[in-house]
Amino acid sequence: MKTPVKVMLVDDEKDFVEMLALRLEESGKEVIPAFSGAECLEKLKTHYVDVVVLDIKMPGMDGMETLRELKQLFPLVQVVMLTGHGTIETAVEGMKMGAFDYILKPADFDDLLKKLAQAKQSRDAQEERIRRAEHHALMVNSRKGGKNPFAL
Repeated sequence: MKTPVKVMLVDDEKDFVEMLALRLEESGKEVIPAFSGAECLEKLKTHYVDVVVLDIKMPGMDGMETLRELKQLFPLVQVVMLTGHGTIETAVEGMKMGAFDYILKPADFDDLLKKLAQAKQSRDAQEERIRRAEHHALMVNSRKGGKNPFAL
């Protein structure tokens, strides 16, 4: 059984978030809305999310600042930058800062679905690599008679 992609939509345009959330939920995604960068970071503390769809242009904490903090606090969360202002250069800069990809507003829904699936797949692959590395470290350490390096 395939688990649904858990998406956080972050945009200060409430109508846009609500309409896109409805469409994503109809396609089987679990959606958490956030209407600012600060709200996004706060909700990520209590909600597991695979992918954040993050608007670049927002009042207060913009998308780039949100991305910077998000990647420091939640490095495995994938981010798709969303821009409606033709700032492709900014979106590319976001990818250099760790965003998975970007999409232009108004977003083509099928393209967005494809990017969400790819971002989830990337996150799953990263988590699997971490699990394998932890398992390998435990095995090597146990052969040497050491303690669990991941124990608290």
